[in-house]
Amino acid sequence: MSYFDSFNFIILMKSIIYVLLILISNACHNAKTQNNASTQFTKNTNQNMQNNLDTATFGGGCYWCLEAFFQRLDGIVKVESGFSGGQTAHPTYKEVCTGTTGHAEVIQVVFDSTKIPFSELLKVFFTMHDPTTLNQQGNDIGTQYRSVIFYHHDEQKNAANSIINALNTAKVYHQPIVTEVTLFSTFYKAASYHQNYYNENSNESYCRFVIQPKLEKFEKIFKDYLKK
Repeated sequence: MSYFDSFNFIILMKSIIYVLLILISNACHNAKTQNNASTQFTKNTNQNMQNNLDTATFGGGCYWCLEAFFQRLDGIVKVESGFSGGQTAHPTYKEVCTGTTGHAEVIQVVFDSTKIPFSELLKVFFTMHDPTTLNQQGNDIGTQYRSVIFYHHDEQKNAANSIINALNTAKVYHQPIVTEVTLFSTFYKAASYHQNYYNENSNESYCRFVIQPKLEKFEKIFKDYLKK
């Protein structure tokens, strides 16, 4: 199979996964509505949510890629790159790269839940990285590149686990999903030169050869989700 055939095949598979995620998400939502009609989400678990704002934290390989994707979604207020899930306080990028701090590279997203609910963020997350490779995304290898969702409240935890279970049951991927679903603790913001990285460094080789092809696929698959 040629490079271009492989590339088109990947786009097709991502599109199929995306459609399945929509169906699974809707099914999970309907089941939740039927079984929990009297249950209302407690907004005081997150101060931001008083204004329909919520926070999500995702790790799925290099945070420069995830940042570029989520920045372009309508309803996203802010995206920051950083580190979560480790035992070292205030780690540097070099320390995290050693794989000894326990941290994952993550993005922390503030979003308007009335414009883009958490379930839609999960569709982007599971479509735009491989959740079946343990501690690896492409050539990025190590625990700092693990697939992880740091949930901020039980609604996020339940939504993430429901979609993971549904995807595994439907055998959408050839291998089981290894994405961690872990309670959020602390986010350490990365240095300023790591923020808004693709937008400010689009001519650099990593951006041109790694991020840009992924971003082009993302914009095709999620064209209806993009900021106008």
